[in-house]
Amino acid sequence: MTDPLAGIPERLTATPFWFLRHGETDWNAKGLSQGNVDIPLNAIGLEQARRAAEALRGRGIANIVASPLSRASVTAAIVAEALGLPVSHDDDLREVSFGEQEGQPMGDWYDDWIAGGYTPAGAETFAGLRARAVAAINRALERPAPVLVVAHGALWRAVRQAMGLPANVRTPNALPLHMTPPGPGGSTWMLTPAL
Repeated sequence: MTDPLAGIPERLTATPFWFLRHGETDWNAKGLSQGNVDIPLNAIGLEQARRAAEALRGRGIANIVASPLSRASVTAAIVAEALGLPVSHDDDLREVSFGEQEGQPMGDWYDDWIAGGYTPAGAETFAGLRARAVAAINRALERPAPVLVVAHGALWRAVRQAMGLPANVRTPNALPLHMTPPGPGGSTWMLTPAL
């Protein structure tokens, strides 16, 4: 299958920022594809969000932009309360639609989806997700820095690809990551965990 967005570069604004995947949900714990199904944080996820908030204190974060899905929005709200900041939402930070795979176990199809060889019926392509995610993060980076983006795992895989990093790497729930753009002549961003 041909990537419909191949050759269309999605460039991230070369500004350092923070990224935080939402805390754990019951579907995360069971290995199920959540996509756009609005699954709430579980007790572990709430505690993870509180730990992330503590790790982000004193980092100078000036803005928080989050996905509107509750697992990301609540994670962002917990961090925002600790930092004394409001949360803005961008619908384009929502998780990918996995179509017929939502609620199903993550399987071998996932690798093919990232590679652009397969898209579940009713789902968004990985290339489409990448373009949407990069545009949303670039909008967030128009705000006074440093910015914290709170979103989702598949979305983060797409952003990783746009950063020149391997895409198919699972990001732990609620692990704050600081992203540093490449230096002159470089093409790969640097990712530094805060915990």
